[in-house]
Amino acid sequence: MSDIKVASGDELNTADAYAILRLRVDVFVVEQECPYPELDGKDLLASTRHFWIEAEDAAEGVLGCLRVLVEPDVGYRIGRVCTSEKARGSGLAARLMAAALDVIGDAESVLDAQTYATGFYAKFGYLTVGSEYLEDGIPHITMRRPAA
Repeated sequence: MSDIKVASGDELNTADAYAILRLRVDVFVVEQECPYPELDGKDLLASTRHFWIEAEDAAEGVLGCLRVLVEPDVGYRIGRVCTSEKARGSGLAARLMAAALDVIGDAESVLDAQTYATGFYAKFGYLTVGSEYLEDGIPHITMRRPAA
C-alpha cells in the first residue's frame, strides 16, 4: 500500500476526487444498500481535509479514505471513513484515523459511528454520547473525543 495522501477540498484534483467519491459510493451506497445523497457539498470546501490511500496498482483505485470537517462549537468532525472490501482487516483505517488525529491534535472532535465500529473508534479516545439511532436503516451512535 502506498503512503497516506492528504489534501484540502480546494486542492483535490479531478482524478483524486473521483477516486475517493467512487470508493465512498461503492461502499456506502452500493455495498450497504443505502441510496442517499453522497455528494453533500462539503468535499470541495477549503476547510475540508481528505485523507486517502491508493492501491499500488493505480487501476485498483483508492483503498481507503476519510475526511475531516471543521465543526462549529465542537472543533472537528471525522466522517466518510471507509475501506474497500479487499483492504479490510489490513490496518488501513487505523492508519487513516491516526493521520487525521495528528492533524486535529488535542482539539475536540466528533463522529457518527456505525454501532459495530464503536470499539474501533474507542481505541482512538472516542466515547459514545447519546442514544443509538438509525441512519439509512443502519444503527449509528455519536462519539466524541474530548479536547486534551
